[in-house]
Amino acid sequence: MQRESGGRFADQTVEARFQVAARTLRLPFVRIYGVLFMLVALAYTIANPMFLNLSDTAALALLLGCTLLLAGAYVGSTFWPSYIEQPAIDFAALLGIMFLVGHINLVLFDELIDMHEDMHAVGVINRLSVSAFAAVALAGRPRLFLLWLALDFTVFLATVLPVQSHSAGLWYALLSYGSGAMIMIAINLAIDRSSRGAFALSEALEAERRKNEELVYNMLPPAAVERIRDGRMVADAYADASVIFIDMVGFTRLAKRVSPGHLVEVLNAFFNHADACAAKRGVEKVKTIGDAYLAIAGGNVTSGNSADAAIAFARDVLAGVCDLQAVAGTDLGLRAGIHSGPVVGGVIGATRMAYDYWGETVNMAARLEGTAPVNGIAISESTWLRARDRADFGPPHTEMLKGVGETCVYHAPAAPERARLPEFNWVA
Repeated sequence: MQRESGGRFADQTVEARFQVAARTLRLPFVRIYGVLFMLVALAYTIANPMFLNLSDTAALALLLGCTLLLAGAYVGSTFWPSYIEQPAIDFAALLGIMFLVGHINLVLFDELIDMHEDMHAVGVINRLSVSAFAAVALAGRPRLFLLWLALDFTVFLATVLPVQSHSAGLWYALLSYGSGAMIMIAINLAIDRSSRGAFALSEALEAERRKNEELVYNMLPPAAVERIRDGRMVADAYADASVIFIDMVGFTRLAKRVSPGHLVEVLNAFFNHADACAAKRGVEKVKTIGDAYLAIAGGNVTSGNSADAAIAFARDVLAGVCDLQAVAGTDLGLRAGIHSGPVVGGVIGATRMAYDYWGETVNMAARLEGTAPVNGIAISESTWLRARDRADFGPPHTEMLKGVGETCVYHAPAAPERARLPEFNWVA
């Protein structure tokens, strides 16, 4: 996460998120401070009549009343929905409170001097209590805090110079203010740096969490992920699904002729194309097995009529055969087998987990794929009965399937014309 020389994040959107997050976290402390300051002002209001003359008591009551109103308005403003985006509220409110505190202190000091009280104990409201909070409230905006200090110092001089006649007192006042201001600047910068570091770490962790979550959701259905997180078993039954098995014809021969890198390029082109077709038709990719692609319609992904979705998906994949041949640099073909029926899905094991499907329907689709013509589709009778679009399929015939026996199969030969999918580029 890049930062500019001044410490701000180079990306303005990141800087804006940081400011919102930091001010949101400080919001409870702003409210607590405002309430505490109001209690302090109220305590002074109660105590003053016991020690001061009537004229000064009246003046202090007015100043403390204004302080109470300003502090109350400040606390109230924090409940405004747009407060987080308005640091100027803190700037103005704390500057106003400091101005009132300065005048209250002058009156109290004059009273203590008139009463010949020694000044070993602090008998007035400490300005540093306001400065310290300004350093915290304006953390993350050091320039704004420096401007606040400059204006506060101006107000301080305008308040003190007309009444401070002794040069030693003035110098000590300036030294006291300067040392306190330096400490407040250090606090402001320390909070700013630590907050930005924590925010950058949080952003990095959140980015990694999103990446990991994307990977998990890429491997597992969202519903399965939630059950795994809860420690539950993931096992589902689907009464009417259509399983598609697509295999590459001539892959073994190609593997003997080309380099491993070229072979991976061909497989990547095939699988990427099938993924794009699956997304288009609402078909769920299950897995790849060597050079074969296994998908299902009617499983975790809703696809309406599963047989129609499966057939449309197979046709889209077969439509890209010529592009696949161009990548391979030789003749290749594809065959697809589809069978419809009940399947069982779920996640087993604790490492390298994946959502898989089992059952006779999956095995049947794999057997049917072996009977399909090159660049054609073979479907079972159950798929044929479910499908509405049967125009490309010829009359039924009987095939002897291993482990199944004689089975009624429908074939759709290769399309006479190839329809390129405009949104997909094999080579990419």
